[in-house]
Amino acid sequence: MKTSEIKDYSLEALQNKLADNETEMANLRFQKALQQLEKPTRLRELRREIAQIKTVLREMELGLRENKGQEA
Repeated sequence: MKTSEIKDYSLEALQNKLADNETEMANLRFQKALQQLEKPTRLRELRREIAQIKTVLREMELGLRENKGQEA
């Protein structure tokens, strides 16, 4: 997901996306421990996406970014 796409999400959509990504990250870590991971690069992608979402959420909290109010 690109940063420009993340910026267009509403607060609720970002929170839902964050929860989904964190669940997926936990599943991928479990697969990695069992050596069943097919796409190791997905871990890096998810970690970066989670960081981007948390950054946008924090900016909204501080008032640096407006809440769009529309879901993408």
